[in-house]
Amino acid sequence: MSKKRVLSGIQPTHDSFHLGNYLGALKQWVDMQENHDAFYCVVDLHALTVETDPKLLKKRTLLSAAQLIAIGLNPNKCTLFVQSHVPAHNQLAWVFECITGFGEASRMTQFKDKSQKSGADRINVGLFTYPILQAADILLYQPDFVPVGEDQRQHVELTRDIAQRFNSKYKEIFNIPKPEIIKSLAKINDLQDPNAKMSKSDPSDNSRINMTDDADMIMQKIRKAKTDPDALPSEVAGLADRPEASNLVGIYAALAACSTDDVLAEFGGRGFGDFKPALGDLAVAKLSPIGAEMRRLLENPADIDAILADGAERAAAIARPILAEVRDIVGFLGSSTDR
Repeated sequence: MSKKRVLSGIQPTHDSFHLGNYLGALKQWVDMQENHDAFYCVVDLHALTVETDPKLLKKRTLLSAAQLIAIGLNPNKCTLFVQSHVPAHNQLAWVFECITGFGEASRMTQFKDKSQKSGADRINVGLFTYPILQAADILLYQPDFVPVGEDQRQHVELTRDIAQRFNSKYKEIFNIPKPEIIKSLAKINDLQDPNAKMSKSDPSDNSRINMTDDADMIMQKIRKAKTDPDALPSEVAGLADRPEASNLVGIYAALAACSTDDVLAEFGGRGFGDFKPALGDLAVAKLSPIGAEMRRLLENPADIDAILADGAERAAAIARPILAEVRDIVGFLGSSTDR
């Protein structure tokens, strides 16, 4: 029985992924490569929707790939590539843009939110059309399902609509992928404001644990994490209305692969003076090897480039026939020179 195909991607918009990215999605990517035909993509084209220095984009794309490999993505078990290395993405996106309605695209939540905050005249067209590029990213590889967070469900639904529309208008060639909403191992919130989601864009580095942090930095951030003055409860119900405690207990449970009940059974009745060092030791044990492996990989960037080049060729071998069929179906003359 052939493996089900999955595809997912992540933007290289910052120097480091953080603990929320890891526990929310990336650790599951590692697990999925074991029993799926997995395609994972650093989506650098999407990163252009925000103003980015070209040198910084190159650096962050390499850093992102190094972190993904260090986390455990194995190029012998999955296809890891950079989006812009497979030009078929752009070409298919244009075809899809021409069968997508303006109103349909303008209803995408992320575009609506950002345009309302900044004003439509200050938002670039790339941000408006990027869900359509995302549809091309997905449909080129005919995945059975797309593992995404809840905030991306709408974009996968648009992808399904575009695939069905193309199949109906021209010829039935696209699988209709299912959104597979990733169940986060824990809801990881800001270490300084536990009512907010942990974010790469927060100006305070103490708000998050980066995957690039060394052992000393991880311990320091855990020590500085916001808490309340009370001891930890012995039951989960006691975490209600205690966002600081709930956040740190959730992080411990996710890293230790145990339940919140298990954590409270061990630490209930004890203060954060006991709990934070234990959490820090656990986080260092689980995360610092990832940072160390990333730094080792970056000592030989040519090796990372070779992995990405191989991944791009394997991805293109899937994408080229799809694009060639689309070109023929919509009436383009001759064969594509896309490689």
